[in-house]
Amino acid sequence: MSTATLTHTHTGAMEVLRVQAKGIRGSLLRNVEGLTHNDSLISPAPGGNCLNWVVGHLVSTNERLLEVLGQPPVLGKDSLRRYDRGSAELHDPAEAMPLDTLLAAWDRQWAGIDAGLSAIAPEKLDAPAPFSPRNKVDETVLSLLTIVMFHQAYHAGQAGLLRRIAGREGAIR
Repeated sequence: MSTATLTHTHTGAMEVLRVQAKGIRGSLLRNVEGLTHNDSLISPAPGGNCLNWVVGHLVSTNERLLEVLGQPPVLGKDSLRRYDRGSAELHDPAEAMPLDTLLAAWDRQWAGIDAGLSAIAPEKLDAPAPFSPRNKVDETVLSLLTIVMFHQAYHAGQAGLLRRIAGREGAIR
């Protein structure tokens, strides 16, 4: 594949990811609109994580994404360890960050993500990823970005279900 074709292909992929990112950002914000911090602590029965953990997990993932894209962090991943993949279900309100803090970080992160997706060099997309959530030895930056967008969309959709569990009407119809 020629350099011009590769650049064109990667530019198209980045535009798709930017559109997905915008939709993910908006979906989560709509799904949490009007919810209180206490609403975010309601857990589904018989088990599973509350909305606060899901939002914190999304913010935590975005912090890692900002790093991959060469953008500055918003909260710093160390402050979000409670929300790491595989962490225990969140039941103790004292362990939860305020929902407003998480949502403000979420909103600010997307400017950096969009800037990073807009500016990433095509050759960087084919480079080995700094980590692989799927433990793929051949994970590239582009394949990582693709799986992260899927991950973020998955959890943004969960937020809609958790909104209903909190007794609120659905926000996206």
